[in-house]
Amino acid sequence: MRTPMIVIAAALALFQAAPVVAQPASPDLDAALASAGVDAQTATFIARRLEDGAEWVVNADRSAIRFPPASTSKIPHTLIALETGFADPDTHFEWDGQTRAFDVWNQDQTMTSAFRVSAVWVYQRMTATLGGETMAAWLDRFDYGNETIGGEADLTQYWLDGPLEISAREQVDFLERLALDRLPVSADTMAQARGIMQVATGEDDRGPWTLYAKTGWRFRDAALDTGWYVGWVERPGETWAFALNMDMPERADVARRRPAAHAALIALDVLPEGTQ
Repeated sequence: MRTPMIVIAAALALFQAAPVVAQPASPDLDAALASAGVDAQTATFIARRLEDGAEWVVNADRSAIRFPPASTSKIPHTLIALETGFADPDTHFEWDGQTRAFDVWNQDQTMTSAFRVSAVWVYQRMTATLGGETMAAWLDRFDYGNETIGGEADLTQYWLDGPLEISAREQVDFLERLALDRLPVSADTMAQARGIMQVATGEDDRGPWTLYAKTGWRFRDAALDTGWYVGWVERPGETWAFALNMDMPERADVARRRPAAHAALIALDVLPEGTQ
């Protein structure tokens, strides 16, 4: 008659010993985005805690709609550059003298600086060098969006205005595999990529944290611009992947992408107050 009591006691002990992942409150993420000047009706935001798959979503319908990834594609493209040996973080790329949209592009770059200032021409040089077959094969291995790069004429533009497209939800799926080292690339590539993609680190009362992220901007002459901010945050025992996608009808909206995502992550207690 004592056996059931032993089983029950053992079960209780296991239950009590199991790690408990704290559930953040249910913050008003619409208000968090609004605090940075972003309307939740014309944007979407997803944050996923990777330990248990819990998600917080703004505008779920939009989160499933695909858009060109613009410069957020530099995340998979950088992994491809590193894994194929096209470049390492310090590889030097000589500027060709052509004046482009932003002053920071009009100078020599390394792989690291090209990622951080979004120097499109470095990645155009990479895709032209590696070729469409190689790029398509890697995007397929990564299960990245619709995995479509078009023909040779699209080889240096496919991520800027299509045909490559990805939804915010698919961004988070991809970033989850990246953050958990589940992509088909080497440990060396992952270590180098993390160094390139790290944008902030700090420590608060919950311990150290590190943010890896990339902006994206699909700018068009006669149609609505769209903006991205995607990435992941690591804390001891806790990793979050996130993606923000938003309409940008005004040039001032460009500067709202990062603060809006940070405001939502702060509301979720993923990032500390004051994160820029």
